[in-house]
Amino acid sequence: MFYGYETLRSLAAPPSPPGQDLQGWRVPVDCIRANKLCAAEGSCSSRYRTLRQCLAGRDRNTMLANKECQAALEVLQESPLYDCRCKRGMRKEIQCLQVYWSIHLGLAEGEEFYEASPYEPITSRLSDIFRLASIFSGMDPATNSKSNHCLDAAKACNLNDNCKRLRSGYISTCSKEISATEHCSRRKCHKALRQFFDNVPSEYTYRLLFCSCKDQACAERRRQTIVPFCSYEDKEKPNCLDLRNVCRADHLCRSRLADFHANCQASFQSLTSCPGDNYQACLGSYTGLIGFDMTPNYVDASTTSITISPWCSCKGSGNLEEECEKFLRDFTENPCLRNAIQAFGNGTDVNLSPKNPSPPITMLPKVEKSPALPDDINDSNTMYDTSIITTCTSIQEHGQKLNKSKEQSLCYSETQLTTDTMPDQKTFVDQKAAGSRHRAARILPAVPIVLLKLLL
Repeated sequence: MFYGYETLRSLAAPPSPPGQDLQGWRVPVDCIRANKLCAAEGSCSSRYRTLRQCLAGRDRNTMLANKECQAALEVLQESPLYDCRCKRGMRKEIQCLQVYWSIHLGLAEGEEFYEASPYEPITSRLSDIFRLASIFSGMDPATNSKSNHCLDAAKACNLNDNCKRLRSGYISTCSKEISATEHCSRRKCHKALRQFFDNVPSEYTYRLLFCSCKDQACAERRRQTIVPFCSYEDKEKPNCLDLRNVCRADHLCRSRLADFHANCQASFQSLTSCPGDNYQACLGSYTGLIGFDMTPNYVDASTTSITISPWCSCKGSGNLEEECEKFLRDFTENPCLRNAIQAFGNGTDVNLSPKNPSPPITMLPKVEKSPALPDDINDSNTMYDTSIITTCTSIQEHGQKLNKSKEQSLCYSETQLTTDTMPDQKTFVDQKAAGSRHRAARILPAVPIVLLKLLL
């Protein structure tokens, strides 16, 4: 190890928490700061320049087989650059991610199915989002069963200047027709969506994306949140592995996809099927994918099940069909993601307190009843609302099925959209964990009887 690396690491790392043993404890460092510290130390700086030249070659694997490249990589693994991480939405996020991947792409042996997330871990919980949503909107997202949760979400957004401005911005951009053959600019649409979801608090964005529905018109409104005919759908579906390769060619998209897998990968050793039983981490990572080539969305307006998918299929996968299907199932058949969406829609979160282990799901404390959002607060989708009320009313009265036309898919009429928590949807729970809780529940009532007999 070159002299100065331990000093660099000690300068880069924040103070250790009280009572934390320093031995073996390495704090993730901001990659921008780690890069500056490396540049200030001669040995680290020269090795980092060497590695960047190695990775800039046309054949990366050949370059990394070079002894000088390997030596540079080994040395840099002991520098602050190796442990560095980035923050979502930070000012220099792309620059930070470029530093991260310059090290970790060299460490990867070929394409890995799951990649480690370059972002700092999410420690907040859904319950934090619920509390803020109640404060900002004046109502609990899980109360008032007769209200339309998706429409209430749009009204709440319109009460916040930043949310209203950015939401109106992306709707306008994604709906603007370019020419007779090009109905919108997907690139501009994606950029506007990223600006919205990166700069508007989750208390508003989650309510728009994950509102619970009881009827098809409401579910279709939820599906239309990201203006999918521009941001999501296309004439043909590409192969999912090809789409993944396109995403991984961009540092930002690659990072968001790695973060999604890290926080939403199904874990059957947990109560909720989510890593760390953290619904918030999964939903945050899912939201971070919107506005990229890998943008996910609801595949239909079903009210009985939730199916999420990027716009791709596994046709033409050849001998990689199994890998492709596995990749696609991480979206379409992901119990962690499905449970997280349902939990938000129902206003529930996991209680991880060891003092009260019995109920795995706890309802939020009820807030004081406050007046519902006024009906005269217009949704920023007014250009949709006024043009499709007749269509939606006809569908409701005659029971016609929604087709995929732009007009009929946007049924936003306030009078016909009513919703409650999601009906009859099963939450995926680890059966072994549930069984142990039931056994404990049967044993506890018998304890006082045994004690009474001993006293007598």
